[in-house]
Amino acid sequence: MNDPGPSDKPESAGPKGWFRRLAAGLTRSSGKLTEGIASIVTKRQLDEAMLEQIEELLLEADLGTTMSTLLVQDLRLSRFGRDVTDEEVRRVLAGAVARALVPVAKPLILDAARRPHVVLVVGVNGSGKTTTIGKLAAQWHAEGKQVMLAAGDTFRAAAVQQLKIWGERAQVPVISRPEGADAAALAYDALAEARQAQADVLLIDTAGRLHNKTDLMAELAKLKRVMQKLDPSAPHSILLVLDATIGQNAHAQVETFRSMIEITGLVLTKLDGSSKGGVLVALAEKFKLPVHAVGVGEAIDDLKPFSPEAFAQGLMGLPPAA
Repeated sequence: MNDPGPSDKPESAGPKGWFRRLAAGLTRSSGKLTEGIASIVTKRQLDEAMLEQIEELLLEADLGTTMSTLLVQDLRLSRFGRDVTDEEVRRVLAGAVARALVPVAKPLILDAARRPHVVLVVGVNGSGKTTTIGKLAAQWHAEGKQVMLAAGDTFRAAAVQQLKIWGERAQVPVISRPEGADAAALAYDALAEARQAQADVLLIDTAGRLHNKTDLMAELAKLKRVMQKLDPSAPHSILLVLDATIGQNAHAQVETFRSMIEITGLVLTKLDGSSKGGVLVALAEKFKLPVHAVGVGEAIDDLKPFSPEAFAQGLMGLPPAA
């Protein structure tokens, strides 16, 4: 059977290896900014005209109006009227971006008092939900945790099959039901099995049919209500997975899913396929939601906890700090 999900690409050990992959993944976003800033900073002194052009460039890179203004203000206060190079400008911007992102950079920590810690994963179809679940499962399994998966997107047989492939790769069990089965009943059964097995974590996939928001909202509410019959505190984490390639449309997706269910954190995928990686900065500024992880590929190790410094440097086309 052809594997539509994970690849066998070897893992690059250590933070420097991950930085290289992240920087490579952000090439399309950073290239736009690097070239743009180089074309703007042609004079030696930073003046208002240059600042205005830089702000427009940041807006085009999906960093958002508020954040673009704040970044330019930081540049104005620290470098206005001084001789600058394009690299110096990028370093100042990277520092400001990193500082802005620090408050939202929070790894997803499993609560050891929960057996299991229930993680509900939501997002539109194609956002990378199932792949994200598989990668998280593999990472936690490698850490020695007992992991179970539930194929809650019962509307799409392909989603169930893909999750089973990830389950095999991660060596964790997948609880599934026939296509069209009641997703809430599946979640209930999965939680019951995970409790009995004393699993550390249960990851539940969900449908993402935004074209029928009313049905999806009802389904998510029912999932939560039914699970709480077994554990009144479940789910303990609700992750929204966003596809970086959609740029500013990510704002609407956050708004939509927050209207349906209480989102506790974000995962941004497909940064390697996007020139709109800057949208993460705009999302952080607007929603203040924790950003747990970012993904830059299909391999199991291509999803990592979010690092503001590494992301900011990669976004601005800079090498890692020494």
